[in-house]
Amino acid sequence: MKKELRPFHDHVTCAVCGRTILKGERTEPFLAPGGDRHGVCELCFVRAEHAGWIRESAHGDTPTRGPSPQERRPLFGRLRRRVPQELTPEEPDAAPRDQGEQGEYGEPASNGEVSAPQRPRRRPYVPPQDPRHVRAVPTTAEAKIDRALDIFNASEHQRTVAGLARSLGSPWATALPDPGAPATVTLVVAWELSWYRYGVDLGDAAEPVALQAQGDEMAGIDDAFRGWNAVLDDEGRLVIGTAQQ
Repeated sequence: MKKELRPFHDHVTCAVCGRTILKGERTEPFLAPGGDRHGVCELCFVRAEHAGWIRESAHGDTPTRGPSPQERRPLFGRLRRRVPQELTPEEPDAAPRDQGEQGEYGEPASNGEVSAPQRPRRRPYVPPQDPRHVRAVPTTAEAKIDRALDIFNASEHQRTVAGLARSLGSPWATALPDPGAPATVTLVVAWELSWYRYGVDLGDAAEPVALQAQGDEMAGIDDAFRGWNAVLDDEGRLVIGTAQQ
């Protein structure tokens, strides 16, 4: 006999994804710009912070206001005095020191007159390149899955899945390489009334794990991800194995 799980109250939802909060899930209050208070589920903490929301528990550590224009002006003035001479706005040409000098003050013409001084050319500004953090990608499917599970277990998403498992029980899980993206492995973690699909980019060392989709019914999971070749171990980490039915 299957155990049916239902939301403990229908009107409590996550302010980011809009999903109804299930029994056992933890939410945390965030403050949006302007001071509005919202409840956010564990899966959306990172999305809320990227949107500029601040955890209410850390609100006291943030500055209440930025520096005023009067406070910034002296610093701007000091930086302005440090700008190299060749980068300042051009001024009217000054007379050469000596009619016989050459170089940047001009060269004598054939008729004995001195040509106009040549100012040094400004160097074009070249913006710094944005470095990409890239990992080497394994070549075999087994090695890709092993690497993806290690990366997932080191992320915040693993702690979220482990927390849900304590309330909802052991989930079914699948880890498969994405045939359309050789550097990506897809992970699906599912319970009877809740499932989550993650993408693990094996070549991205900065933010390799991303939540791609989620749902409330098992029917929303593609048949390709119903092989259930992974389980949670005693520490709540995803490992290769067959779930007990």
